Amino acid sequence: MKAALSTMRRADRLFQIVQILRNKRLVTAKALAERLEVSERTIYRDIQDLSLSGVPVEGEAGVGYRLRHGLDIPPIMFNADEIQALVVAARLAKTWAGSELGHFAQSALDKITAVIPAELQHKIDGSKLFALRFGPREDIDVNLDVCRKAIDQKRQLRIQYCRADGETSQRLIRPLGLYFWGSIWTLAGWCELRGDFRNFRLDRIQSLHAEELTFTDDEGQSLQDFIARMSCR
Repeated sequence: MKAALSTMRRADRLFQIVQILRNKRLVTAKALAERLEVSERTIYRDIQDLSLSGVPVEGEAGVGYRLRHGLDIPPIMFNADEIQALVVAARLAKTWAGSELGHFAQSALDKITAVIPAELQHKIDGSKLFALRFGPREDIDVNLDVCRKAIDQKRQLRIQYCRADGETSQRLIRPLGLYFWGSIWTLAGWCELRGDFRNFRLDRIQSLHAEELTFTDDEGQSLQDFIARMSCR
């Protein structure tokens, strides 16, 4: 029984490796090992076994692996726990990720419901995991959508911001990333007024407008630079 359980776990790991590699980007053995909570040596053996079984894995140790373009893989099927995770993620998005993403989260969940086996569909309707919000929140329903689009399109934002002490100011910023802190969203950006990185709480943004002016990830002003700066504190 123990040997059978070990075989199933390994088979499941091999399946997960294939799913991770199917995005066509190089993935290192170290990243796979961390994701699947095994040693890099185990990943090397798994990759070798996949190749010997006919799975067209490209790459090499120390560089990374990916699946050869054009591989025909059957559609992904979800288990009960994965469905629960998708349901709670969709409900969180509908409540806390802005009106547009909330709409698309429900649309994605509807598509999943349409293709999963009938015996698992009750896991969606019968889920007892909820994400609640009391009252309207313009910072979430409006500001979040505007900031998200500006980040995607690399468009500068002109905002009127109110600090905790009540002082207001006009800022022109390069929006870099949005962070959720349980009930508060913050916008990380490069502030042209201060010439430095700043964090802005969305609920303290009194007005905002996406400019036509776009920006590039200049050295020292990108999201990666912001993360590096925060990591040093």
